[in-house]
Amino acid sequence: MKKKVIIVAGGQGKRMNTEIPKQFLNVARKPILMHTIEKFYSYADKIKIILVIPEPYFKFWRSLCNKFDFKIEHKLVAGGETRFNSVKNGLQEIYEPCVVAIHDGVRPLVSHETLSRVFSLAEENGNAIPVGKIYESMRQLETDNSFPVNREQFRMIQTPQCFHSDLIKKAYKQKYRKVFTDDATVVEAMGVKINLVEGNIENIKITRPVDLKFAEALLK
Repeated sequence: MKKKVIIVAGGQGKRMNTEIPKQFLNVARKPILMHTIEKFYSYADKIKIILVIPEPYFKFWRSLCNKFDFKIEHKLVAGGETRFNSVKNGLQEIYEPCVVAIHDGVRPLVSHETLSRVFSLAEENGNAIPVGKIYESMRQLETDNSFPVNREQFRMIQTPQCFHSDLIKKAYKQKYRKVFTDDATVVEAMGVKINLVEGNIENIKITRPVDLKFAEALLK
């Protein structure tokens, strides 16, 4: 099946305390978004790339592409008020049966091995999401108390989350609910089992200033 990716980068970067949204910040000599796009292109150079960003930043993004001589082909789509709406807008650019990956624009460190695992399982079983083990002890809060939980029963969720196009397009016809924290929860709401694959530990979502330092070290 053909591969397509919707890269969602609609955040405003409030926790980063920067003048521009975090997806446009420079890390290892170029904007984070460019690293993310390059990762998918280097994995599969025929992949169709759909980039969802706030419409007011279209001109700014094009100026960055010109400045950094960034020529990887991609389709720009306007983001929505929420991530759910942004993904829904991106899905409108999917016109044929394929495997669709939905990825956070500020996760430039996903590995080719993770991409291979998640695309392969999704093609075979309809969907797949990458996850990572938790290596620290965990406690659950309850009112004014807390108690330990077994970390082996929990996983950290990553992206890209991959789906057959007909499945994910049908899922996003549902009305938005607060429980829709990622694409898997949207599909799961239709009674579909979600398949897990191993992600890579470096595949963090760049959210805080310390994450920039981590990404800088690995991307150099």
